Amino acid sequence: MVRVTVPIAGRPYDVVIGAGVLAEASLHLPGFPKAERAFVIADREVVDRCFAQLAAGLGSAGLDAVLLTIPSGEHAKSLQVYGTLVHQLAMQEAHRDDVVVALGGGSTGDLAGFVASTYMRGLPFVQAPTTLLAQVDAAVGGKTAVNLPEGKNLVGTFSQPRAVLADIETLATLSERDFRSGLAEVAKYGLTLDLELLAMLEADPGPVLARHPATLEGLVARCVTAKARTVVADERDAGARLFLNYGHTFGHALERLDAFAGRTHGEAVALGMVFAARLAERRGLAQAGLAARTSRLLSSLGLEVHGRLPPADDVLAAMRMDKKFHGGVRFVLLRDVGKLVVVSDVTDDELRSTIAEVGATT
Repeated sequence: MVRVTVPIAGRPYDVVIGAGVLAEASLHLPGFPKAERAFVIADREVVDRCFAQLAAGLGSAGLDAVLLTIPSGEHAKSLQVYGTLVHQLAMQEAHRDDVVVALGGGSTGDLAGFVASTYMRGLPFVQAPTTLLAQVDAAVGGKTAVNLPEGKNLVGTFSQPRAVLADIETLATLSERDFRSGLAEVAKYGLTLDLELLAMLEADPGPVLARHPATLEGLVARCVTAKARTVVADERDAGARLFLNYGHTFGHALERLDAFAGRTHGEAVALGMVFAARLAERRGLAQAGLAARTSRLLSSLGLEVHGRLPPADDVLAAMRMDKKFHGGVRFVLLRDVGKLVVVSDVTDDELRSTIAEVGATT
């Protein structure tokens, strides 16, 4: 069992990582002395796999678990589903001391966090991530949101959870595709913030791919520690936290153009990191070889590093809807692994050329 503290000023919380954390929730949750119920938001597949353990753990903490089911994946992150959930809370007379728990992947956490942060101007919120992507990244940091047809995560809040319960036993139940999708975010941390993690992945990804429990516990803890440092330094995405978006500007555009029904988030971000590496080389920020190294790493983790791309003009239009657009599309790029820079002066011609270059590898 590993405990990583996210020391947000005045609102610190712990991320507890280990096997059996959900069933032992009462040992790891902060006190909610006035709460009677925990409203657990989850999709049906996750309910079948994980709800019983969590409900038992919540019961030991004196909380009755009330299940609210949602669609799976990005389709849950809509204003329509949000509206349904807040109506359900109202009909069940949820009060401000009750707790909202997100049980599932990053999409569930984003949606449930948005519900918790807005219903009655804010209910206590707990993240119980069940995917690798959510455990290493999405569940930590306090970003909540839903999507619009015009773009991803355009309606949301910054609202930190009270605790994060990362039960690594849930990772054994993931499909191969979902597990490898999470490895894209792991690779992101290696390339940007944790060179020891990068060295470990490049030397032998076998134990990770085999989902060895001790390896996964350490892997999740390393990524959470890196993210916690960054979030504490820049909670609201004004500076250093932008580095966590490496590969995401291009990746989010692909997700939107697929109507959130094509590539998974991790698959899109993996291609986004290849794109960013090629753009850095094209601009002379990085020496030749960064893109090849990035592709080797991602391929070794079972992620595709090329695929059919939408028309360049469609990609450019989608990137302009990115939340971090400010006088130009902002990109996080690498001068080398671990050496990050944010640029906002990339021209459309540069972007079109890089898109063509990435597409030429298909």
